[in-house]
Amino acid sequence: MRPSWEDERVVEHEIGPVRPLEAGVHPEIDAAQVKLRQRPLPRLADPEAPLLEVKDLAVHFKLESGSVKAVDGVSFRLDHGEALGIAGESGCGKTTTALSLVRLLPPNARVRSGSIELFGIDLVPKSERALARYRWREISIVFQGAMNALNPVHRVRDQIAEPVRLRLGESEKASLKRAGDLLELVGIPRKRGSAYPHELSGGMRQRAMIAMALACDPAIVIGDEPTTALDVMVQAQILELLERLRSELGLSLILITHDLSVIAETCDRAMIMYAGRIAEEGPVGRLFTAPRHPYTQKLLSSFPNIRTDRRTLDVIPGTPPDLRTPPPGCRFAPRCPAAMPVCSEVVPPEVRLSDGVRVACHLYPPETAGTDATAVDITVPTIGGGVSSSTISSAGATT
Repeated sequence: MRPSWEDERVVEHEIGPVRPLEAGVHPEIDAAQVKLRQRPLPRLADPEAPLLEVKDLAVHFKLESGSVKAVDGVSFRLDHGEALGIAGESGCGKTTTALSLVRLLPPNARVRSGSIELFGIDLVPKSERALARYRWREISIVFQGAMNALNPVHRVRDQIAEPVRLRLGESEKASLKRAGDLLELVGIPRKRGSAYPHELSGGMRQRAMIAMALACDPAIVIGDEPTTALDVMVQAQILELLERLRSELGLSLILITHDLSVIAETCDRAMIMYAGRIAEEGPVGRLFTAPRHPYTQKLLSSFPNIRTDRRTLDVIPGTPPDLRTPPPGCRFAPRCPAAMPVCSEVVPPEVRLSDGVRVACHLYPPETAGTDATAVDITVPTIGGGVSSSTISSAGATT
């Protein structure tokens, strides 16, 4: 009996075209990190489409006092084997952006516009039932706070085996075997799978969450601040594990964090968000050594650097805007040391420069697209009340 139209949407994951992971899509990605692994695509996939492409995504939260524009016009792309880091202040929309990919949003949140194309398949218009087929099968999440994400009354191995059984249709015996294999893959002895979450250390619980995220061999793993509340040594171990798994399994990674050093260590590209919009995005090497947007510069200057002279860390004066009534122009303008009259009136267009950096700032008008940035002098107030000059050269380097 032929399945109904709705049923056809549910079985979209019948094995369709297969293509190898692509090396060289971004030159900053080491080719050795991109393993040539044959990955079965969803039946409706476009073999020529990028792995993930988000276009003009807008997500609003409905409150009694108004609608919060948590994500407003966000666009980005993720290719095979690539790691993208998303950073910004609390409330900037980075977690909401990531959770929107599989619509794991609170009941009062809605994707208002835009598209989320996975293998060329737009996930936004899909029903909840159809979208559920992509969760864990194609996109999985390592949630912040493993103790809260894991079920306290079920054994760890059973929780890892559950998505294998439900999403892949494996038997209970096969699912438990895969759960044991995954635990060993992330450095936990197989026999520890019989433990309950409270019987594991914080680092082991986080490793178990990573094992669960890998259960169905997804194309993309989202790490929502996976090292939060862990001590420094355990953080380093978790980041090293993620990097090793990405290299060995050919995963694509979206890493959400407040810690810029984590992005510098593990990611190929970084995306800086502020008040629901992208301020700057580009290769990690360029963004950290030659930040264009004043907000990116201020973020980096507020982070300690052990290789420079001791100094008082910079701060960003003021507070982020109320996203129920955001300012009409650039949302960073009220706090920006380089703000101009146009900044508070006109939303700055996104401009892609010659080194691959994409920036939304009136310091870089549309005519600079595809070229080096025009030299701009910015005088930045310091905490002590003095001033320091920061010059963005024609190559975009800050001196």
